[in-house]
Amino acid sequence: MGNSYAGQLKSARFEEALHNSIEASLRSSSGDPQPIFTQLYLEPEPCQDGKPKANTTGSDSVNGHSSNDLEEAEEDDDSDSSSPPLPYLQTPAPEGCCTLDGFCQAGKDIRLVSIATESIEVPAGFELVGAKSPSVPEHILVCAVDRRFLPDENGKNALLGFSGNCVGCGEKGFRYFTEFSNHINLKLSTQPKKQKHLKYYLVKNSQGALCKGPLICWKALRVNGPTNGIGVELHPPLLSPSQVSLGPQGQGCRSADLGDSPGTFLPFHLWLFSSWFTLFPASVRCSVSSAMNSGPPKKRHRSWHPSSLVPVPPTAVPVPAIRPIVCSVLAVSSPQPPVSAVIQPQPVTAGETVIIPDNLLNSSGVRPVILIVSTFCGSFPLLVSCYKSSQLTEKTLETLGLHRSQMLSVETTILLTLQYLGRLGPEQIPLREELEQIVLKAMLCCPGSPAITPSQLPWLARLEASVSGGTVQVVVTHSSLGEGISESLRSLREGPRHQRSLPTYVVVICASKMSGNEFCVLVLGKYQARALAEGMLTTNEFLKEISYELITGKVSVLASHFKTTSLGDNLDKQLVRYQRRRKGQVTLPYQGDVPEHFHCQEAASMLPLTDDGCCSLIFQIFPAQLSVARSLLSQVCSIADSGSQNLDLGRFSKVDFLVLVPPSHILVHQTAQRIRQSGVLVDLGNEDVSTASQKSEKYVVRLDSDVHARMEAFMKKVKQNPYTLFVLIHDNAHVDLTSALSGSVCHGELQGLADRVVNCQEVLEALNLLVLQVSCFPYTLQTRQSRISISNEIHWPSAESLLVYFGLRDYSSSLQWGVASPILRCDEAFEKMVLTLLERHSHLHSMVVRSFLLIQQYTEAMMALTSSPSLRDHITPETLAMVEDLINTPSKESSQGCGHMLLVRVPSLQLAMLARERLEDVRDKLGLQLCFAVLLGSPASELSLSRNFISRLKAWRGCENEDWVPHTYEDLEGLPCIVILTGKDPLGETFPRSLKYSDLRLIDSSYLTRTALEQEVGLACTYVSVDAVRDPKLGMACRESDAEKAATSMNDGEELERPHSNGSAATRTSGSLVENGVSSSDIADSFQKPSTSSSHPGDPVTSDIGTLTQVFKQECDSLGSQLSSNPCKASNPSQSTQSGQPPSSPRVSPRTVILSRAAYNLLAGESASQLSSVSLLPHADVSWSSPLRPVFTHDLQGAEQSAHYRQWTVARQHHADYEASPVPHPRRLLLSGPPQVGKTGAYLQLLRLLHRMLIRLLEVDVYDEEEEHEEDGEQHRNSQWPDVEEIRKMPFDPTPRDPKFRKASPVYSPRIPRFFKDLRQEVESQTPTKRLTKSIRLSRFAAHNAFHHCEQCHAYCEAGPAAQLSECTFHAFTFSSSMLGEEVQLQFFIPKAKEKHFVFSQEGSHLECLRLPLVSTKDPDLLKSPIFTPTTGRQEHGLLNLFHAMEGTSHLHILVIKQFEMPHYRKYWPNHILLVLPAMFNNAGVGAARFMIKELSYHNLELERNRLEEQGVKRQDVWPFIVMMDDSCVQWNAHQSADGSPSSTNVSLKSVLQHMENTPKILLYAMCGISKWSSSLASKTPSRPFSRCHLHDFVMLNVDLTQNVQYDLNRYDCEEVDINLRINSSGLLLCRFNNFSLMKKHIPVGGNKDFVVKPKLMEIENPATFIPSQYVCAPDSEQTLLDAPAQFLLERFLLSCSHRLFPKAVRNRNNPVLSIDSYLNLSPEISVCYINSRPHSTNLNHQGLVFSGLLLYLCDSFVVSGLLKKFRFLKGATLCVICQDRSSLRQTIVRLELEDEWQFRLRDEFQTANCSEDRPLYFLTGRHV
Repeated sequence: MGNSYAGQLKSARFEEALHNSIEASLRSSSGDPQPIFTQLYLEPEPCQDGKPKANTTGSDSVNGHSSNDLEEAEEDDDSDSSSPPLPYLQTPAPEGCCTLDGFCQAGKDIRLVSIATESIEVPAGFELVGAKSPSVPEHILVCAVDRRFLPDENGKNALLGFSGNCVGCGEKGFRYFTEFSNHINLKLSTQPKKQKHLKYYLVKNSQGALCKGPLICWKALRVNGPTNGIGVELHPPLLSPSQVSLGPQGQGCRSADLGDSPGTFLPFHLWLFSSWFTLFPASVRCSVSSAMNSGPPKKRHRSWHPSSLVPVPPTAVPVPAIRPIVCSVLAVSSPQPPVSAVIQPQPVTAGETVIIPDNLLNSSGVRPVILIVSTFCGSFPLLVSCYKSSQLTEKTLETLGLHRSQMLSVETTILLTLQYLGRLGPEQIPLREELEQIVLKAMLCCPGSPAITPSQLPWLARLEASVSGGTVQVVVTHSSLGEGISESLRSLREGPRHQRSLPTYVVVICASKMSGNEFCVLVLGKYQARALAEGMLTTNEFLKEISYELITGKVSVLASHFKTTSLGDNLDKQLVRYQRRRKGQVTLPYQGDVPEHFHCQEAASMLPLTDDGCCSLIFQIFPAQLSVARSLLSQVCSIADSGSQNLDLGRFSKVDFLVLVPPSHILVHQTAQRIRQSGVLVDLGNEDVSTASQKSEKYVVRLDSDVHARMEAFMKKVKQNPYTLFVLIHDNAHVDLTSALSGSVCHGELQGLADRVVNCQEVLEALNLLVLQVSCFPYTLQTRQSRISISNEIHWPSAESLLVYFGLRDYSSSLQWGVASPILRCDEAFEKMVLTLLERHSHLHSMVVRSFLLIQQYTEAMMALTSSPSLRDHITPETLAMVEDLINTPSKESSQGCGHMLLVRVPSLQLAMLARERLEDVRDKLGLQLCFAVLLGSPASELSLSRNFISRLKAWRGCENEDWVPHTYEDLEGLPCIVILTGKDPLGETFPRSLKYSDLRLIDSSYLTRTALEQEVGLACTYVSVDAVRDPKLGMACRESDAEKAATSMNDGEELERPHSNGSAATRTSGSLVENGVSSSDIADSFQKPSTSSSHPGDPVTSDIGTLTQVFKQECDSLGSQLSSNPCKASNPSQSTQSGQPPSSPRVSPRTVILSRAAYNLLAGESASQLSSVSLLPHADVSWSSPLRPVFTHDLQGAEQSAHYRQWTVARQHHADYEASPVPHPRRLLLSGPPQVGKTGAYLQLLRLLHRMLIRLLEVDVYDEEEEHEEDGEQHRNSQWPDVEEIRKMPFDPTPRDPKFRKASPVYSPRIPRFFKDLRQEVESQTPTKRLTKSIRLSRFAAHNAFHHCEQCHAYCEAGPAAQLSECTFHAFTFSSSMLGEEVQLQFFIPKAKEKHFVFSQEGSHLECLRLPLVSTKDPDLLKSPIFTPTTGRQEHGLLNLFHAMEGTSHLHILVIKQFEMPHYRKYWPNHILLVLPAMFNNAGVGAARFMIKELSYHNLELERNRLEEQGVKRQDVWPFIVMMDDSCVQWNAHQSADGSPSSTNVSLKSVLQHMENTPKILLYAMCGISKWSSSLASKTPSRPFSRCHLHDFVMLNVDLTQNVQYDLNRYDCEEVDINLRINSSGLLLCRFNNFSLMKKHIPVGGNKDFVVKPKLMEIENPATFIPSQYVCAPDSEQTLLDAPAQFLLERFLLSCSHRLFPKAVRNRNNPVLSIDSYLNLSPEISVCYINSRPHSTNLNHQGLVFSGLLLYLCDSFVVSGLLKKFRFLKGATLCVICQDRSSLRQTIVRLELEDEWQFRLRDEFQTANCSEDRPLYFLTGRHV
């Protein structure tokens, strides 16, 4: 009949298609099934009748077909008829054309090897494909073909005809393949056909080079059942016989690596498994021959449209795409075309063929797994080409302490593998990481192991296998591995199943002389083969497999097995029988001594007594959380301090945030509840108290389909608010890190959303957005490609307090406790039952079997405790104990119905729903519906609880809110319940303290990565009492007995993840950050001031340990007033369940965890000398970067663990970090901490600390010290400017009243101020008081330091992008100083933009002078006075940015610096003019800087007068004032009195200066200044608008009038008091404007600090500190000489030891020390009387004044003996004469005739303790005779 296929009847094919169509129509909701004949005839190519199809079955291929080449089989298959092919006459090429093979007729090379790396332009809609030419079979020719003429992934829907372009010459528009084949010189002898010659898709490899990709699937994919819309088979994926082709193999990887490509499933029962064994890369590739499918007729009926396959209704779940990776099996002979832009299928290389016997599963009861192994040493010839990526680099070898000579030979590797397999237990599976550790140890221990010859290998291998007790067999072949595998599989079918004992492993060794030794492992053990096969699947895939098995009814046999009880009775009938016997009576658990059975209607109306105990505990931030929050803050500051401009904290004034959580409704409620209770929204100022509780959920976003709209709104806010710092918190960041490009819908969940949100370009580029990723299992974020810098990771500290965290490591170590009932258990009885069932149901996934058994166990346990006690012996003790506790605890006396929670983890939603439905049904039939609840905990849904349980929860809480329902698991506190937790992964939900048991018996060998396993056990982690860990035996005994009581049953766990600040009142703590630059080192003592919040009266005091006590008291916010004392009555009743732990709480014990054996072995690994879970691959989305690694131990924690994973793991292709930038993102942080440790509370506290810090950045600490005023009782008219005559009449106040001079000597005046008396008391108490400061908010007119950046002043203080330091011009300025008696050379660094302020010579090279304005100039924007700021050590912290203070007006600001600091100031202030003092002043004090400023200014004034005089300007018209201002002046204020009430406003420096410059008759004043701010000034009007007194810190100095009055250039201290006294005594006017005040910032760094006084000769080891009395010594003495300036030593000596020099003056205000021409600080105990020796000076009337001492300091020629004779001294008064050297000292004594009245002794001569080259100062003391 023509259309027969190798003996297969056409009717059979027709029946199959008919069956498929009928089944599809039954499943289809459309009612419009695809025509049967469409299935039969949609073949891409016609075929002549009668042509037998090659390789129809496995036996045919062996007996009748000799070729192993898949492509040849295809070519045979494509021929048109069974007759010999007709010769094809090719058209000769046009004359002059190129006919060279591999080139097109235009002469362009089109071979793949030649153009693989070239850029080829491919038009839209075209694909690059590879053609094979018979004349050059070794080459692939590159062509561009229209995609419409190529088949889809199912081998269908290719249009007839052809359309292509030549990639060589670029010629386009070939419409016939014949024409095209001629152009590319295929030189065919048969008819050109695209199906025969277009062989491969071409894809780009990781280097971007073009390479051979998958075969083009010209054959339609045949399936034995209906198919869905994406071509995935709804057919048991593991049951079809097939052929397997073996060939070279690429590197193994996880099955998800191929993406979720449709149709890529596994339709046969041989699984190739290599993801466990990257160490031993696959040397075999499997591919299914096309001959496995019987094909349809080859004729095409063109009238039928080749539509897509019948769509499957949404309820049907497709079979999982079981794709065990690159190295495993593909379903069709030709791989699929690329399914996405990211993940490309790898090319399949044809190889040797293995025959898989039919019905192997049914005949042998095992589904074998081939472990494709080889070695990493590269000694296999087969391996060199296909597996280069894992060859160890020299760097890796060096890290491991290995060298090439230590590489194991193939033979040694085989023997090691045999040894390892032989020692595995009957219920252990081989683990890749375990074998890798063995191999590494072998390399390190036995570097010189003897070589094993190929001839020795077989018998050594058999010897090694002989000790395994038959579990390992060795098969040796000499031709190929395929032969050995075929032989082993064939032996599986021999003999009846029950008569033979299969080995667990068969090691096939191919001892080939040609290619060397190769081997692979065939796993035949039923448990091991199943575990390995299931472990190959990703979580998504095995969940799909389970869905498929449930939907298709494959579980019916298993389900029917469980319809009977373990005693053989019908389960449902038993339950119905008992239900009738009850007659509607139900058990009520909380009636105490009353009978326990009530009618269901009566019982439903009963409620337990109200018990506030459940919610009476307070809620708080714990010390560990505070510590972590501070560490995070410190890291944020480090990012800001890094100098990379990645984060500019100075520009932000507010904090906002958004929390991203995995797609779980419960987690959203839980996080929103934490936010609400922390009060953080109110603290940040984002919401007010009334709306905060309603709006908390606005700040939490689920990563589901709605996330894009929410993120778009958030990012819009980020862009619109550049001065707000936003924090995007990605909580549980390890969940779903799939790349957005490979993301898809997997098992109902969207994947790749986190990548789309967190890694989108907008988020990465926003400069005001920090990303904080939070994770309990951060391993997948710690790969080589990690986006987070390792320095930006914060790890949770281990700290003990009343409660200690009990986590994963503690569960493992608890196995050493030796208690009868361990908290980590394996249910051995359950495991034995599972093994028995798995043997019977080998076609089902083990989780399905486990789930049905688990449901039966809980069902029968409930029955055994109520209706059928005889069932007790058939229930595992673990199950019975848990159910008994669940039922009986609520019934105990005084429990009020409170009980425990039992958590059962069922990852599959369908199985979880089945379990919930079944358990609820059994519970209700047994009358237990009021004893405990059964809840389904699904991330996709809210909690659903019956009304009577909600009423009970409300009654316990005394809640009166009718609408209250539980939203989180914590809301179920105390409720006896079974929670069936479903979902792919646990998502971070917190469980209540009443959780007692965590049943993880379904978590088995499918969870073979560290994250997958640990996150399941993490569900039970919590805080426990310290003694429960320190004395575990007592703890467990206590738990088994007393824990049953209701009083303690409520405390089996405690989470710290509870921030507790309640509203803004509780968080008004204002810290004192050291500097508004806030460097990471500055925040160690950030928070000094106590909280102002009021505590609730009932709050228990929490006692803390160690140094955290004080911090805890400051930071833990107490219960605020906006939460009512009865939380359930508040707007959100669910707050009631959150509570902290008071000190008096009962013992809190760890929860009990029940595990499967596979999980138990891994968690107990460290103690049982097996592989531990920490050594597993950290996450399914990453892979090991090297097959050998250092051993990972439990000791690696935190940063060390991160460094290990960053070195040894890489992200897989579908991972979000796979294509991440090589440079980590600067504004991304990672917070890692164990599960349920309190991370939410920590990051919410971080937000609060960030907010406070930003406020602190906008605040500064300014000195707040009230000046002592003398009350004169006079009323002064408040005028705007001073009147010269009035100022002249004012007496000068000689005493420096500023509190900064509180340690300075008072200047004598007839009236003693109270200030003086207070100081005496302070001196007597010997307690130095800290200067008072106050934190104030910076105004818009403030001066700033180098940390300030904003758009306005960007150009003012920062160099432009192209600016170089060379753009500053360097100028020397020389002038002669009469004071110094020599020429002085100063250096100016002048930026180009500031050269306009200077006058240069005509050549432009010589600096002539500084331009000065005219007195008569009237310009509202002009600032006439140049500003000089002497500064040292404050290049970062000095307030040198005056842009805002000057309102952006042009001004002249010159920084006066020391020579050695010049590079630092140039770096930070490139746009400032720098005046560099000569090197001789490097160690000088501030007096030298002020002296040089004044000398330079006067010299410049003269130069400018001369220059302008030539232009006709009067000399007196040149502006003579300069401003000398400290580098700590931060803000200026104006004080006024409006309507009698004082007011204070911030004003700019510009307005203050202009006001002073506009003073009438300004030229008559020598110096003007303003008062010092204090908080008291704001509350009162200044008593007088102007004063004549000391001026300092900020002065406007007339350098013309003060020409002859100089600063003392030697001074380190009090130089301003000194010059003020000089100016006043010279008859000049000083005027202070009291209506303005200056705020001075407290800057703890830099400035003129004390020298570190150390010995001159440093050979003295460990020198003791020197006291001031050692700063002087007798001349020529042996005392240690010091390395410090002489003047500094003298000043410090006088300050500390003047009471020895002037004993009569101590605390004697009536008899001061007479100081002539200078003011020196003799300590606050000694007052001085200043007298100016110059003629015509204005001095104090000293008539009648008797002095207690005389101080002559460097006196000049104006001091004469006649002057001294005018003063009277007390008897015994003392004299101190200080001179530069010994000779001048003696000359002074003689010149002033001092010996007439003063008695001197030789021993009274002293010098400062300097060596002679440091020019010590000498002084002589004497007594008045």
